Amino acid sequence: GVPARLEEIQGVLLGLGAALADLEGRLPVEPGIWSTEPLEAWIDGMEEELEPLRRFVLPGGSRQAALAHLARTVCRRAERRLVALGSSGGPVPGGAVPYLNRLADALFVLARHLNRWSGHHDVEWAGGSGG
Repeated sequence: GVPARLEEIQGVLLGLGAALADLEGRLPVEPGIWSTEPLEAWIDGMEEELEPLRRFVLPGGSRQAALAHLARTVCRRAERRLVALGSSGGPVPGGAVPYLNRLADALFVLARHLNRWSGHHDVEWAGGSGG
């Protein structure tokens, strides 16, 4: 279920944080720890229950969905910072950036899934028309 999946993701993120803090590479990093395959399968499973997107969706809806959207934005920020770190020659573990990218996508789909589950509708963005 969702709680178990989120707990698994938290473990992966703690491992990523440890790897980033270990500048000398003393901690062993398990190959494939940042595999995107479990995230892809989770996204696919949730999307099977959702209507296809026709427009951009505004963040919000249920409290749980709003928190998933917030987590997504934090994840995107972390992704951008890792890309910047790598661009400046800093040590970025292989697979970490793609993992964060797919995690942000999974959190977006989770937000939509949580809205559907709670009876809320996604609010589609009206474009540049201001509403």
